[in-house]
Amino acid sequence: MSATKLSAIILIIAGTLGLAYGGFTYTQETHEANLGPIEFSVKENKTVNVPVWLGGGAVLVGVVLLAGRRKA
Repeated sequence: MSATKLSAIILIIAGTLGLAYGGFTYTQETHEANLGPIEFSVKENKTVNVPVWLGGGAVLVGVVLLAGRRKA
């Protein structure tokens, strides 16, 4: 499998997931203080929104790469 075809497939999958879910959430753990054996930490949920134009653009570029690969 060539690098172009693999990149196109990854773009199509990532774009489709971006359109389907609209974003993703992850947990960031930050350590505030360590006082001897006691450790204080904060876990913070962060959300990253994927714009519709970005997901659609990724799918479009992936399709163009696959279609262009077949013509050449």
